[in-house]
Amino acid sequence: MSLDPDSSPPSTSRDWLFQSPPLTHSAHRHRHSSTRTFSANNPRRTRRTFVSDPKPSSFQTSPSLSISAPMRDSRSFGGLRRRIEFDRGRYGGKREEGREVEVSRDSGGNTEEYGGVLGEIVAYGKKFDRFGGGRLKVRWQLGCLIAILFTLSSSLLHKNFSLHNQVIDLQDHISKLNVRLRACNLSDPVDIINSIPHDSVYLPNKSLKISALIVLLTILSLPFLFFKYFLHVLKSRRWPENTAKEVSLNKQIAYRVDVFLSVHPYAKPMSLLVATLLLICLGGLALFGVTEDSLTDCLWLSWTYVADSGNHTNSEGLGPRLVSVSISFGGMLIFAMMLGLVSEAISEKFDSLRKGRSEVVEQNHTLILGWSDKLGSLLNQLSIANENLGGGIVVVMAERDKEEMELDIAKMEFDFRGTSVICRSGSPLIVADLKKVSVSKARAIIVLADDGNADQSDARALRTVLSLTGVKEGLRGHIVVELSDLNNEVLVKLVGGDLVETVVAHDVIGRLMIQCARQPGLAQIWADILGFENCEFYIKRWPQLDGMQFEDVLVSFPDAIPCGVKVASYGGKIILNPDESYVLQEGDEILVIAEDDDTYSPSTFPTVWRGHLPKDFIVPKSSERILFCGWRRDMGDMIMVLDAFLAPGSELWMFNEVLENEREKKLIDGGLDITRLVNISIVNREGNAVIRRHLESLPLESFDSILILADESVEDSAMQADSRSLATLLLIRDIQAKRLPFREARVSQGHRGSSSPGSWIGDMQQASDKSVIISEILDPRTKNLLSMSKISDYVLSNELVSMALAMVAEDRQINDVLEELFAEEGNEMHIRQADLYIQEGEELSFYEVLLRARQRREIVIGYRLANAEKAVINPPAKNEQRRWSVKDVFVVIAEKE
Repeated sequence: MSLDPDSSPPSTSRDWLFQSPPLTHSAHRHRHSSTRTFSANNPRRTRRTFVSDPKPSSFQTSPSLSISAPMRDSRSFGGLRRRIEFDRGRYGGKREEGREVEVSRDSGGNTEEYGGVLGEIVAYGKKFDRFGGGRLKVRWQLGCLIAILFTLSSSLLHKNFSLHNQVIDLQDHISKLNVRLRACNLSDPVDIINSIPHDSVYLPNKSLKISALIVLLTILSLPFLFFKYFLHVLKSRRWPENTAKEVSLNKQIAYRVDVFLSVHPYAKPMSLLVATLLLICLGGLALFGVTEDSLTDCLWLSWTYVADSGNHTNSEGLGPRLVSVSISFGGMLIFAMMLGLVSEAISEKFDSLRKGRSEVVEQNHTLILGWSDKLGSLLNQLSIANENLGGGIVVVMAERDKEEMELDIAKMEFDFRGTSVICRSGSPLIVADLKKVSVSKARAIIVLADDGNADQSDARALRTVLSLTGVKEGLRGHIVVELSDLNNEVLVKLVGGDLVETVVAHDVIGRLMIQCARQPGLAQIWADILGFENCEFYIKRWPQLDGMQFEDVLVSFPDAIPCGVKVASYGGKIILNPDESYVLQEGDEILVIAEDDDTYSPSTFPTVWRGHLPKDFIVPKSSERILFCGWRRDMGDMIMVLDAFLAPGSELWMFNEVLENEREKKLIDGGLDITRLVNISIVNREGNAVIRRHLESLPLESFDSILILADESVEDSAMQADSRSLATLLLIRDIQAKRLPFREARVSQGHRGSSSPGSWIGDMQQASDKSVIISEILDPRTKNLLSMSKISDYVLSNELVSMALAMVAEDRQINDVLEELFAEEGNEMHIRQADLYIQEGEELSFYEVLLRARQRREIVIGYRLANAEKAVINPPAKNEQRRWSVKDVFVVIAEKE
């Protein structure tokens, strides 16, 4: 039969190497007639890999393949082919070096290799037989052996325990029979139990103990056997080329244990408990095997060895001693681990307490979020406010270490007056940290601005407000937010809604400095009103005043001064300095200036003679010259406020280190249109305010007011900013003193050598009478230097802002009052000369002066005598007559001029 592929039909066999011959052919004929040659164009060749080299393939030069096996050899070869194809399928059909192999079997069943893929497949098959098949066989043998051992030991133990139970049952049955025999008096009790030989009872017990030891050894060896088994399985599944990529079993187990201990919080104590129970059980089982005691007694004895390692000294015999020493050693390890866990837990707890991670269990407390230079003044004001209540609770949370915060607070030089300050470390942006300080139970929350960039500080304050509004439990109190830029106020109020009250610190201080520059002494008055040490604003309802006119209400409080009305019909709007004919309605509340909220109450108003004003008040309209030393980021807002206050033709000189071409750009970016200024013109000068020759180039003696600002470049450091401001102040006063006419006259008379060492202070004080200098001070400790020298007025910006924050935190309604007093329109504080209200030597009571001022719709809240340094706000004995001087001044609340 010809095997030419062109003449023979396609084979239906799965074997693609040869065609099955007929059984009637002889072996010789079959060998010759079945010979075929594999050519490159054989259409029945379905799997082919071409070599990469240009030489002809091996199947093209090899001799023809002879089929010398009978039909059963063909089937055997087909089995080999199928196994090879299984091997190829398992290993992805990889072919090395693109070769093909042709295989045939001789009569002995040997495989011959030819070049090509098929030969390599046969090689893979042999490799699989050596490695994969051998390992699979060993794996199954090991598994079967372990299963047989476990089954035998379990059955043996079960049989021994069942025999022991049968003996016990028989003994119980014999005891019951003896009892019946005694009851019937038939015969004496038959001591069958004692008649049983001792060896017959001991044999089951002895076999039971041996079985216990076998079970113990089996249990102890099982982890080792399983470990070796899994290690063997992993090695058998691993390919040689992937050996370096595989992770060892030891590392995998260590990783799983680490994950288990990390994920589960109680994993360590539970693991220790399981280890203890396992040690007790295994130890009891071992003692049961080497002693004569029962299993229950052995378990108890094992526990005593674990609990007290010294109990094993009473053991006798080699076996019991070895077991007891082993149990005691394990007990020492367990108790060492237990001691470590307890010590670690206690250390973590104390570390948590030390770092401020514990929860604050308080309510109706004041919560401060953040840390800045204003914190000291803020805590002082809150302590004064809580003094009449016997002290309060203030909680401070900042992103600092608790110990550092407590150390800094301890260094603050003021009395806390019974107020407790609790520090916690955390972020106000994290809701979990906010819950830790009982934010939902706080009566007021103060968000401090960070020292640094204004936009970044306000952005952080905005995120803090978002976190506060996201507390699920809700907020009981209101939020007081300190902002650095007025432009960000709208966004914060939009996010916080009715819960938020804002205090724009930088803009408030800038406007206050302008007011103080035009009215010297106003800074001290504001410090008295904003602080809780003297008098402050309070709002309260008095039903007995309903139906009275506001003019009569003014003289109805001997210990307070009414300033406005909270009108219920207007939705609770506060009206400062209302018309005297306003009649109080039901639900209206009175805004007063008093020492404390429990120190005043209305009484029957006295009969007061009003009188007439001696002269009309004329607003001065003369032009002024103002000097700004330094640069603030809200310079544009200050210029607009100054333009509204000054008369036409006034000049504003700006002296700082900012280049002139950059100043205009900064002012425009801040929202100022220089072309729209009406009353002032800007004069720019470049220079350093701490260099004398730069200051000498300015006409310092010609300025009506000089404002020394905390420069933007150093405002992050309070001490550095104050040092710069003090240096500038001393230089300006010294230059002014040397340029005064009296100084030149004294020098010309030759009295220079006779001047006292402190005469330079006197010269500066005389120069201060010619022009007003307002210095912005950040650190409260710096004010003592200026107070003693009396060469300048000052605005303690950080302390005033802290006072405003504390006042709004105590009563959020006061924020509306402060906003109007600092705004460009509405009412504000003024210092008026006494000759506007009295005549020289006239004797009047304070009530009478108060009613005279009402003729101009002004409210007098205090006065400063000519020979006094400080003003008196809310004076006592208001109905007492006294003699006034025209050199005295009165502090009034009036509409802006």
